[in-house]
Amino acid sequence: MITTLRLQTSAILLGLLAGPVLQTDALAQEGPGQGYAKIASGAFSIVAEVRAKPGKEAELRAVTLPLIDLVRSDPANLVYFLQESRENPGHFIFYEIFANEADFDAHNAMPYVKEWFAKLPELADGGVKVTRMEILAPAND
Repeated sequence: MITTLRLQTSAILLGLLAGPVLQTDALAQEGPGQGYAKIASGAFSIVAEVRAKPGKEAELRAVTLPLIDLVRSDPANLVYFLQESRENPGHFIFYEIFANEADFDAHNAMPYVKEWFAKLPELADGGVKVTRMEILAPAND
């Protein structure tokens, strides 16, 4: 009786654990990964880097975090990620994708972007290093 109860309990627990795994697999095939198709080969991408001055890490983070919602709400922005180094707090990397360079230039002309850049001399060590890149896609696209 006890062995049967243990087997039934184990089967229930295994079913509970397997459910999320199976759902995750389905999402990977049908969900978020499908978004890659929306980014055309040749799209304009940016990798930007900024480092806080010593002692200004929290201040730079505080003025930078609001950019996430602001940039992502721009209809011309296709992808925007703000990342911070785990090893070196205050070292930020931005990853952004726009359909073309004109959309990126328009983004940089937005008042909130200009306001952020205006705060950098006090908070950032050396300004922003920007690498302009082009999205590449597989040959079959």
